[in-house]
Amino acid sequence: MNIKKTVKALLIINGLQFVAAFLLWLVIGSQVLGRVNPAIYLTIGIMLLSSLLTIMGLYMASRYQNDSYRESMKNLENLNLKLRAQRHDYMNHLQVIYGLLELGEYEDAREYMEPVFKDITRVTRAMKTSQPAVNALLQAKMESAEKKGVDMIVEVGTPLKEIPLEPWELCKLLANLIDNGITALEEKEGEKKLAVEIRQDSRFYTFAVRNNGPAIPEEHQALIFKQGFSTKKEEGHGTGLAIVSQIVKEAKGEISLSSDEKETCFAIRLPR
Repeated sequence: MNIKKTVKALLIINGLQFVAAFLLWLVIGSQVLGRVNPAIYLTIGIMLLSSLLTIMGLYMASRYQNDSYRESMKNLENLNLKLRAQRHDYMNHLQVIYGLLELGEYEDAREYMEPVFKDITRVTRAMKTSQPAVNALLQAKMESAEKKGVDMIVEVGTPLKEIPLEPWELCKLLANLIDNGITALEEKEGEKKLAVEIRQDSRFYTFAVRNNGPAIPEEHQALIFKQGFSTKKEEGHGTGLAIVSQIVKEAKGEISLSSDEKETCFAIRLPR
């Protein structure tokens, strides 16, 4: 289904309904004022309000979707540039390694290969789904995590071919969970680990995002998915997990949280 076309069609339909109801209200009010049951005026008024609210809701949803599309396209462009750069450098790396091996500099060859192999492996891990936008998002988040000193591991065990979510919604879900995990590790001393697992079984798609940051207090765990709730004092926090919760709810899925001194894990199950 083309969501963009559907939203546009609904906007047009509700716009016409609003105009028709408004004209009917004007005709009744000007021609038969005082001779019509007030319930008719009330009914028409409710129709007008309903159409207006629907138009506003569809407009906001369309804007939200467009923002998500733009973000996904940006991630896809970055991933494409990354792959092109890797392909361009691939032969150069092989020539350097071959030269070192020819000279018998095996240790130097191994040290040279380590960061190259790590870079190639990171991109490969992010490209195991059939959803290009998700692949691009995972790649972008791994690079973001690396810049902040976070060791992010991605394990994908499903191509996500039949998941009951639009790609842009799935990206929003994963992006907010990952960003939440990275934020939790910002002030942690020592090793910072973030793991993302995407799997499926006969009934569910499962997503788990784990980090070894500080534990979330029990009194906060019941409130953490509420709009506006955040343990951070800065503005701009308190919406990400609420968005995740809403997406999961609309997909008739489940979300759970477990947190202790060793690990915090957000787990999601979506029906297939």
